[in-house]
Order: sequence, then C-alpha cells, then structure tokens
Amino acid sequence: MKAITSKVTKCLPIGAILTCADNSGAKALQIISVMGFKGKRRTRATGGVASLISCRVYKGNEKVRHEVFRAIIIRQRKEYKRPNGMTIAFEDNAAVIVNEKGEPKGTLIKGPVAKEAVERFPLVGKIANIVV
Repeated sequence: MKAITSKVTKCLPIGAILTCADNSGAKALQIISVMGFKGKRRTRATGGVASLISCRVYKGNEKVRHEVFRAIIIRQRKEYKRPNGMTIAFEDNAAVIVNEKGEPKGTLIKGPVAKEAVERFPLVGKIANIVV
C-alpha cells in the first residue's frame, strides 16, 4: 500500500452504502470502519477514494450476505482535486472487495476506477477495464 499524490476529500462516513463493482457476489456494501483514520474525539470516521475500509455485505447472494470483508473505495460522488488542478467526480460511490493482502476477490471490475486507487493498490488496476 503506497501513498497517493492528490488530496482526496473524504466524504463517506461509517454507515454509508456503496455499490460493489466486482463480480464477487455482493451487490451493496455498508461501511463499518475506515482503516488508518485519525480524527478528533467523537467524530465519525470517513473514507474517500483509495481508502481501505471494513464493510459488511448489505445485499448480495446467500453465500456472502452479512459477511464482513475489507474493501477499497474506487469511486465517489463528491468531487476532489488532483495536483494538476483537474477536479474529478463519479456517478456513484463504489468499492471492490479485497483480502488481507490487498488482492481483489473478484476477477472483473465494472465501470471506471480512480487513478488514485490504482496508485495505492496496483493489483486493483490489473483487473480494471477503465482507469480515470
């Protein structure tokens, strides 16, 4: 896991529901915690693009429903700024389920993936169709 170059606005708090963009069997994910979040006392942990989160499967097939997994956020609706001045925003909030080493559980990612997520987790970029 590497550092990312851009300043990503963290906009997805604990309890937010994301779409699962891979073919692991999950349809929707709910954020339980954000790994490595440091904040003030009594503030809700929030995550953004390229954040590693712990989540539960909110909707999906019977094998994975209500299971707890780690995931990487690959898209967010809230715009954020890149070092070259470009502002990026996506249509939805989405994540990809990964294992403890950061390897994706699925074999295919639907939709675009943010460049910041690929910088930090290169194995996600290998199965992505589009990197924006």
